[in-house]
Amino acid sequence: MRIVRTIAELRAALAGAGDVGLVPTMGAFHEGHLSLMRAARAENETVVVSLFVNPAQFGEGADLAGYPREEEHDARVAEEEGVDFLFAPASEEIYPPEFSTWVEVEGLSNVLEGEYRPGHFRGVATVCLKLFNIVGPRRAYFGQKDGQQAALIAQLVRDLNVPLELRVLPTVRDADGLALSSRNAGLSPEERERALAIPRALEAGAAAHRAGGDAVAATRAVLNGIAPDYVEVVRLGGRLVLATAARVGSTRLIDNVVLEGASE
Repeated sequence: MRIVRTIAELRAALAGAGDVGLVPTMGAFHEGHLSLMRAARAENETVVVSLFVNPAQFGEGADLAGYPREEEHDARVAEEEGVDFLFAPASEEIYPPEFSTWVEVEGLSNVLEGEYRPGHFRGVATVCLKLFNIVGPRRAYFGQKDGQQAALIAQLVRDLNVPLELRVLPTVRDADGLALSSRNAGLSPEERERALAIPRALEAGAAAHRAGGDAVAATRAVLNGIAPDYVEVVRLGGRLVLATAARVGSTRLIDNVVLEGASE
């Protein structure tokens, strides 16, 4: 595997690379990331994983500063998964001096996570479009855990005629049901135990929906003292999704379950 730091070097390396699969990440790899890498490896001639903690999608400096950075570990894991190129640029490579062009996906950018994290999806949409333009992938891979993000990127791809196939893979969970996230590292053992109320509540909500009941009320009833930022049933792309976000200790977690529509 080759670690690449600049756009020019990556573009030169990818000349004649055939079908390219791109897995955009911010690092701190876990099994959720690995599931995307494995799908990309199975479906493409060349696999590029980007490792870039995108400052444009963070609203608070402390949140950005505290995001886990484990490049040495991530490089080793990516190589073990058969990744061809790990694109790990500096912030200045993606946002050079006087950078001033931003991508805004209206509607989806302003609800759920967008309401609680103003400007977040502007940063996500901009960096993803830049990565698509830099890498030129045939396919790009995202996880359903970030379902709103995946739906927003799908809208961007459709609206701007980006010539790639978007693959959204199911959420990967620990054996106890907690959705895998780089942010889980911020949970103490006691907080992690409390956080299990989130997937259990979503499953209760999904069961209520299947029975014709109120999924939101059923979810809130099982959150066991955790005060969510939101619990909502929303349509994200072709899927009806029950989504929530809540803070456990100082760690903010998001999760969702697909109620209707393909979950791959």
